[in-house]
Amino acid sequence: MLPQRNAGHSEVSSPGAAPSPAVLTDFDDTAAVQNVAEMLLERFGDPSWKQVRQRFRAGEVTLKEYQEIAFRQIQADRAAMQAFVQENASLRPHFGALWDYCQIQGVPLAVVSQGLDFYIKALLDKEGFPKVPVYSVNTRFTRRGITYLYRHAHPGQKHLGNSKGLVVDQYRQQGHYVIYIGDGRSDFEAAERADLVFAHKVLAEECRRKQIPFQPFQDFGSVLAALRKFRSNVENTAPATGSQIRRGRPRETREFGSMHEEGSR
Repeated sequence: MLPQRNAGHSEVSSPGAAPSPAVLTDFDDTAAVQNVAEMLLERFGDPSWKQVRQRFRAGEVTLKEYQEIAFRQIQADRAAMQAFVQENASLRPHFGALWDYCQIQGVPLAVVSQGLDFYIKALLDKEGFPKVPVYSVNTRFTRRGITYLYRHAHPGQKHLGNSKGLVVDQYRQQGHYVIYIGDGRSDFEAAERADLVFAHKVLAEECRRKQIPFQPFQDFGSVLAALRKFRSNVENTAPATGSQIRRGRPRETREFGSMHEEGSR
């Protein structure tokens, strides 16, 4: 039996249809080993960016405000920053194996980030993954500095920046069972909406606090293993039942790999 969606989540399924997985991953400190935004600020930014980061951590400014204020002080152009990223950043192990598997099996895999498109694309291009879809803050470099476009914000809430939860909802509305990987505050909303969560750092702490089941994340090998198991279970279950298969966050089962014990309390 597939795990059931928790109360408060709508179901998207059709009679006899097996759930189709989709993998969405955060970028900084998750898909990338490093926090690439902070690498750029450390190398090219004004030292005051750390004070702005502290204000963000204290809840005095939003992530959108923090990022725009901090990058406003950078004088380097796009090419210089992209070159720095390609020389100094790297993707987490087994990202390539996961991407290859998803391509072969027709499973959507995308980066979902509140970071900036130019540095995300720089690393993906360098690592040989230019076709990975990216949901991020779109930027333009002008004589007056960087301008920002938020295409994935909730209607009427562009002042808050992009919403990862909104992207998760869009995939779920298309009938996908969403596997989400993240690490920070900007991932909270997405983790609450995803069907299966891989978490580390601050996101893992928040999942424990809110009793959201999760699997601890170190690299994409564990995500690939869970995805293989999910597809195997679906293939074995669907022909046997021949009935509607419901999707949901695995709060009550351990069917797709054991959940982190603290996270499932």
